[in-house]
Amino acid sequence: MKFKKTLLQGTLIKRYKRFFIDINYKNKSITAHCPNSGSMMGMLKKGNKVYFSKSDNPKRKLRYTAEIIKVKKNLVGINTHFTNKIVKEALELKKIKELAEFNNIKPEVKFSENTRFDFLISNNKKKCFLEVKNVTLSREIKVAEFPDSITARGTKHLKQLIAATKKGFVSYILYLIQREDCGSFKIAKDIDAEYKITFNEALKNKVKVLCYDCKLSNKEIKINKEVKYEI
Repeated sequence: MKFKKTLLQGTLIKRYKRFFIDINYKNKSITAHCPNSGSMMGMLKKGNKVYFSKSDNPKRKLRYTAEIIKVKKNLVGINTHFTNKIVKEALELKKIKELAEFNNIKPEVKFSENTRFDFLISNNKKKCFLEVKNVTLSREIKVAEFPDSITARGTKHLKQLIAATKKGFVSYILYLIQREDCGSFKIAKDIDAEYKITFNEALKNKVKVLCYDCKLSNKEIKINKEVKYEI
């Protein structure tokens, strides 16, 4: 997924009210939209490099959007609005080997009265629901984790994936790690014990788990390689 323009670069001053980030850019403070509702644990150290885009839309209240933060030597994608775009592009280009057999890709498909999954993918033989989660947290060297805060919504999605398998669908959850410094992935059970319990239940009910990291630059973000997950 290519950015429309090469990202601009500044340094982090602070994040506040969840969706605002102040950035030092050319010795001036600017306020950018922060498209991430998570805690962003481990990424918000003052002085971290921030890569951001600039909108030409005169109707926007905030002209800038934070896209990537550099944590130590590693780029981390923070725009959760891009998660499904990155995955959709990877599905179309057959970059996810476990899902390469599926040619029909429908985003945002309703499963139940209160649930939509990110994708319904299918071929002539079977239909699969695919739910995608964005991952940015890494507290241990080379280990990515999800979630970075309690996620009742994420737990609900796992339960609905279980329900889908019981109705005869193949169900996948894909953890998209928007960084490339992690060799493994695990559930952060100390942050959300209920999510971990439900994740284990999903495995028992044949929900399939995929983990892929990303390659990032100030010009694009794309799926890179599969990452193993720890049960």
